[in-house]
Amino acid sequence: MKVFSLLSLILIITLSSCTTVRVASDYDKQANFSNYKSFAFFKPGIDQVEISDLDKKRILRAIEAAMISKGFSKSETPDILVSIVTKSRENVNVYQNNWNWGWYGWGWNPWWGPNYSTVSRVQEGTLYIDLIDATKKELIWQGMGTAPLTNNVDKKQERINEIVNAILEKYPPMQ
Repeated sequence: MKVFSLLSLILIITLSSCTTVRVASDYDKQANFSNYKSFAFFKPGIDQVEISDLDKKRILRAIEAAMISKGFSKSETPDILVSIVTKSRENVNVYQNNWNWGWYGWGWNPWWGPNYSTVSRVQEGTLYIDLIDATKKELIWQGMGTAPLTNNVDKKQERINEIVNAILEKYPPMQ
């Protein structure tokens, strides 16, 4: 029964860690964030991002929806320019099963002990959202979110929305 409880606990922790978005932000303490009411996307910065055009569209839609929900309006003459940067890496986790004892090894000399470990590989992505003062052309706020990614086309927009909303939850900063 203890083994079943331990397995259940590990499964719950593993599944909950897959949905977690790790978020951080930084900002210019001299910026007056109450002055910013409108935004536009910074096309030169977004064009440099090396992801598929479909994923770019998904990210930009999520950012636009989040900014509008915060009271911003999209404008041809914006107060803030929004740019993004993305990175990805493969995260490899090795879990040693220390409670499943049995024979392992090979050849003439097998031994008794823990007999397996589990390896999982998860593609993890990091999204940076940069907010730039449109008149000064200076970075005033940057949010970063890191989370496991999905290859399931039906769930991509949902996952991107979750990441973007978690990042922009930190905006505006508490001064």
